Amino acid sequence: MIYRSEHQESSSSEHVVTTLQQMAARLAALKGYEFAGEYDPAKKYDNLYFVPADTLLHKAALKLGIRDENNLFGGCVHQPFASTKSITHPLVDAAATAPPGWNHAFPDAVAASVLLGFSAFSRRDAQTACSRLLPQGTIRLKPALGIGGSGQMIVASQSDLEAALATIAPDILACYGLVLEQNLDQVATYSVGRAQVDGNRISYHGIQRLTTNHQGESVYGGSSLYIVRGDYAALTRLTQQPTLLSAIDQARCYDAAAESHLGLMASRRNYDIAQGVDSSGQVRSGVLEQSWRIGGASPAEIMALEAFAADDGLQSIRVSTHEVYGSAEPPGHANVHFQGVDSEVGAIQKYCTIDAYEYSAIET
Repeated sequence: MIYRSEHQESSSSEHVVTTLQQMAARLAALKGYEFAGEYDPAKKYDNLYFVPADTLLHKAALKLGIRDENNLFGGCVHQPFASTKSITHPLVDAAATAPPGWNHAFPDAVAASVLLGFSAFSRRDAQTACSRLLPQGTIRLKPALGIGGSGQMIVASQSDLEAALATIAPDILACYGLVLEQNLDQVATYSVGRAQVDGNRISYHGIQRLTTNHQGESVYGGSSLYIVRGDYAALTRLTQQPTLLSAIDQARCYDAAAESHLGLMASRRNYDIAQGVDSSGQVRSGVLEQSWRIGGASPAEIMALEAFAADDGLQSIRVSTHEVYGSAEPPGHANVHFQGVDSEVGAIQKYCTIDAYEYSAIET
């Protein structure tokens, strides 16, 4: 059952809607349920399982009858800002503007697992954050509600900041905030996550690819994932590369802190970790943001859950997601989620491929 909250931000772009419908139908099949489309509060249902378009608020989830991770593919938090990028970093000082329910303990708990940066919910605080970060190099400014890198800007001066702030509505800034974070070069972005349907849990690591959209922006272009049965511990046991182990450890720290300090309940958890070089030439690594809702890697997650359910001997699988702007044909073995012209983003192809089935669960 697809659920869209009237109070939360979600895209109505055709490629997003179509992909969400396909994934929800496949999740229903995994659970042995009938796919009933979008939730209608005027109707009565039996055995509901929700696939929310956004991270839910706990109050809304309880009204829907969601009690635990087995009732949804996604997650729940207590405050609207808690599902955005703005939770990752501290405020600039004790007098900084903060939304209701702001938790000072969370950014302290994840400080060793993220890059240097600040969250700001007012123009004044953004200006203060900028003045503190600029002496150490350029800054990446990230609107809290941006998806897939859209809307991000590189700030090299206070005038750059003012130009960026002019594009953000004051009410959006006050409610959701924005992130000012040290900018890295030579960046590799890893995805680390886990997902479950009932008692079947998977964990994974992978690397993201960037592509260029029709506006010339560098945006998310897909991920190549290594997915195993079990929790993060199983993933760590089967991973040997130091850079990947570092990314997994940082994601696990962030995940545990979200449960402890934000009251996170989620059956789908995904973390983006950037590893690159700062302006002084030092290698840095840190969680950029979280996703506790169905997202770009979810077609691969669902494909893996289906494969593990169909084959008890399968221990790991390699799956790739692709988002390609233009009219190129997907490969013949691809599971296509969208192919055509979207009224918002133009021609785009979205598909998923299984790259390898592995029965020994040993990463190479």
